[in-house]
Amino acid sequence: MAEKKEISKKIMKNKKTETVNKPKDKQLKAEKKSGKFAVIKTGGKQYIVREGEKILVEKLPVGENKKVEFKEIFLVSSGIDLKLGNPTVKDAVVVGIVLAVKKTKKVIVFKMKAKKRYRKTQGHRQTKAEVLIDKI
Repeated sequence: MAEKKEISKKIMKNKKTETVNKPKDKQLKAEKKSGKFAVIKTGGKQYIVREGEKILVEKLPVGENKKVEFKEIFLVSSGIDLKLGNPTVKDAVVVGIVLAVKKTKKVIVFKMKAKKRYRKTQGHRQTKAEVLIDKI
């Protein structure tokens, strides 16, 4: 009886370690499959982009269905090779197509000063552009 309990404990320990390691392996495989990616800067923010991926960025000076080039690129990876800029990677360009120009949800700004009868309500909707990354 005691031997069976010890064996079952060992099996349970092995099962726990296997389940813990599996998600990490899946993440690594997914990262290897994704291949090319780059880190770009637009609208004061940085984005990790991959070919064929849609991203939502700050308003761009071009219209819908137009090509846009991002020239501020901090990092480019082709899966095997990694180029890190100082501060940007030279001669690297990420090309995208603006799919749509949208407005985000309205944000209500309410200002009030207690005991002074001052109340101000204001709304704001930020304009965003949906971009499909064409090539890196």
